[in-house]
Order: sequence, then C-alpha cells, then structure tokens
Amino acid sequence: MPGLNDNFIDKTFTILADIVLKVLPTSREEKEAFYYYREGMSAQSEGEYAKALENYYEALQLEEDPYDRSYILYNIGLIYGSNGEHIKALEYYHQSLELNGNLPQALNNIAVIYHYQGLKAVNQKKIVASKEMFTKAARYWAKAIVLAPNNYIEAQNWLKTTGRKYNLN
Repeated sequence: MPGLNDNFIDKTFTILADIVLKVLPTSREEKEAFYYYREGMSAQSEGEYAKALENYYEALQLEEDPYDRSYILYNIGLIYGSNGEHIKALEYYHQSLELNGNLPQALNNIAVIYHYQGLKAVNQKKIVASKEMFTKAARYWAKAIVLAPNNYIEAQNWLKTTGRKYNLN
C-alpha cells in the first residue's frame, strides 16, 4: 500500500516542519520561505506542478541561505525535468550546484539528461553530438559517484561497460 505510506511520510514531514518552525529561532522571512517550500513539496508530491512552482518561486524570493536555496532550485529543476523541459531543468540544477556543490542528486539528474540527449543523437545518426553528450553524462555521473559512492549503480555499470573512466576534468 504505497499510497498510505506516502501519505504518512508527507504528514510526518508536515508535523516535523511545524515543530521546527516553532522551536528554531528564525526570522519571519525564513519562516515564510520554509512555509512556501513545504507547500511546494506537498504540491509536487501530489503532481500539482504549477502550484509547486508557484510556491518554490515564492520561497526563492524570501530565502537567503544558499544551502536552502540550492534545494529549492533543485526541486524546480526536478519539475521542469519531469515535464520534459530539459534545458530549463539543466539551468536550475546548475544554479543549485553553484550554491551547493555537494548535491549528488543534481549531478545525477544532469547526467541523466545528457545521456538521454546522447541517445536521441544516436537515433538521429548524429554521432559527434552523441559522443559529446555521453562524455558530459560520464563527467557528471563521475562527480555524483564520488559524492555518493554507494548510489547510482546503473551509472557506474554504464561507465564500466562503455569503457568510460571516472574522469573528473
């Protein structure tokens, strides 16, 4: 029953978020930013992407902490990526990494987009473009794997089977 579990997790997050807001000494803007972020996450989990984006953009206007902003930007990237708007998704993933270079999930998602673009280029017989995209994918997956060595097993296998090294340059 994944629906029940998801609902439980969502409710638990909301309860914990409310407790954190009451206990931690935060400014009004930080509390408002967190409120919008929480509402964005809730809407995103329900597939209400327009509402989620609206809340994330509100949170971005208020949030000043770079670390927290990186997660807001990452989530915006997720929405654009899931809607097939890969260029916009890449922009937001890169912005999140500028603020927080330790986001392996952003690195992974960038690699996934480049890999997808590489596969599209192969299907269109654009060999040079495909190699370029696969090289970019390998670079970002390598960085993600360094940060989270136990994750991204499929990416690790792809790097090995294609003979690509973990080249971080």
